[in-house]
Amino acid sequence: MKQDAINELRKLLEGPLLEQGDPGYDEARSVWNGMIDRRPALIVQCKSVADIVAAIAFARENKMVVSIKGGGHGVAGKAVCENGLMFDMSQMKSVSVDPDTLTARVGPGAALRDLDRETSKHGLFTTGGIVSTTGVAGLTLGGGMGYLARKYGLTIDNLLSADLVTADGKLLHCSEKENSDLFWALRGGGGNFGLVSSFEFELHRQDPEILAAQIFYPMKDAPEVMQRYRQLLTNAPDELVAYAFVANVPPAEPFPSELHGTPSFFFLACHSGDHEEGRKLLKPFQEIGDPILSVVEPMAYTALQQTFNEGMPKGGRYYWKSHFMREISDDAIETFLRYGEKIMGSMTMLGIEPLGGAIGRVAAGETAFVGRDEKFAVSVWAGWRDPLKDQEIISWARNFHQAMAPFASDGLYSNYMDQDDEERVLAAYGGNYERLQSIKSKYDPDNFFSQNFNISPEK
Repeated sequence: MKQDAINELRKLLEGPLLEQGDPGYDEARSVWNGMIDRRPALIVQCKSVADIVAAIAFARENKMVVSIKGGGHGVAGKAVCENGLMFDMSQMKSVSVDPDTLTARVGPGAALRDLDRETSKHGLFTTGGIVSTTGVAGLTLGGGMGYLARKYGLTIDNLLSADLVTADGKLLHCSEKENSDLFWALRGGGGNFGLVSSFEFELHRQDPEILAAQIFYPMKDAPEVMQRYRQLLTNAPDELVAYAFVANVPPAEPFPSELHGTPSFFFLACHSGDHEEGRKLLKPFQEIGDPILSVVEPMAYTALQQTFNEGMPKGGRYYWKSHFMREISDDAIETFLRYGEKIMGSMTMLGIEPLGGAIGRVAAGETAFVGRDEKFAVSVWAGWRDPLKDQEIISWARNFHQAMAPFASDGLYSNYMDQDDEERVLAAYGGNYERLQSIKSKYDPDNFFSQNFNISPEK
């Protein structure tokens, strides 16, 4: 690749074009997971659709591998390619809210905090994840589970349209009425089909304050809490979302210093309806055992979204594994807690995440997301700082994942796939894979967009 060609590309772009050694290059190539250390030959910081089109043409002409960094939060680090061309979308993060039509238009570089900040000004919200630094684009393209999902559906269930630049540089508007096959594939098929330059979401009127419960228990109380948790979710209203976690006690007040860094079971729930009704549902959890900390009170949704931000800082070392489950059996509880008692990694969490509600009322074939019939996701979100502990903690996380496999169903959530999950792509897309493969062949027959959990074109 000649320098003259690079200089010509730079003239065409509105946004910066970074080469190795340029100021800002290392920051641009960095992502949330500090284990990812790849060096693209070029980084295009797009400011417009025209920048995207020009960079795609350049990469094709020079036979370059490409990757796309939206929020940069994907644990597998697919956002960064080695010696290729990386699209850094961080300068396209605008959020425009129309309170009359209850919609928001969002750029591909926006994080959930950007979306929440703008929609909350109008008392409007849509389903996001549970960490506000997560990128809107990656979350959406994989499905989008979060605190409001049981009430309003997944993030993709609130996606009204998307503008996408294809591998041959065409800008397509995708919705139920236009390029509907591609719109179907975008809702759960990941970044396989092009570069989305804009998302349009449906918004919902929602009290900005929702009732939140954060209750920490000693591990000895965990079996009883888990039994009660299972009962609660059997007939829970859509407004209630409850997570079960094991993590180390944070080294901060109000937690007793003697418990800092020791495993604790904690229950995190929110009720997005009537607060008094929520208190009735959550009160039994305050009465179990001897909680280390028990807080049930209204909280701004935007604050709830930031609950895990400090505990999952950018630059930490992360490794994730996940399963879907239809039920939580006694044996599953025993296995989950047995690994929890010996949790490894200062920032690690084991978690059971609830599905169901509005998520399950969308037919399996309406979108490319495969988890419509699932009730839970069980995950290990391992996090630590010392590179010397990589092998030990990754091995422990894999062992947990393998131990939970007998209680799992066939599919998995693509947004929780890690670097060594390539062999699980078929499970992530399930019975939708062949249809996705056909759409991939139509819009990206050369597999130009390959740096993802890849759907290969039909041969």
